[in-house]
Amino acid sequence: MGARHSGREAALQMLFQMEVSGAPADQVIVLYWRNFDADPEGRPYADEAVRGVALALDLDALISAASTHWRLERMARVDRNILRLGSWELGARRDVPRAVILDEAVELAKTYGTEESSAFVNGVLNKIADTLGRLDADR
Repeated sequence: MGARHSGREAALQMLFQMEVSGAPADQVIVLYWRNFDADPEGRPYADEAVRGVALALDLDALISAASTHWRLERMARVDRNILRLGSWELGARRDVPRAVILDEAVELAKTYGTEESSAFVNGVLNKIADTLGRLDADR
């Protein structure tokens, strides 16, 4: 498992905790790394992603616009946070190819979500990628 993959897993867990507890990003980051045995190589990417998602005020609106017939509040928390992470990456990490971001999000959905999560996450993130103009050559 690569550093970015383990970073994404850690970021997802921290984003979930932020949503459940209402705690700020920096507090959740400190508590996560103090209490969980996670791959330290993924830490820089995880911390950047969690802070980035926390600061990106437009992610939920972007997700809502792309998720036909699904209000944000009705989405499973895991799916919602995978979508936030993937949306942030699509917007902020132009160095990471679109296909990689989508593939990683789908893998997280398969691991942590429901049976339907991977298809849902893939569809919504594809729309978001198009909206953001992420038409990478690897598409």
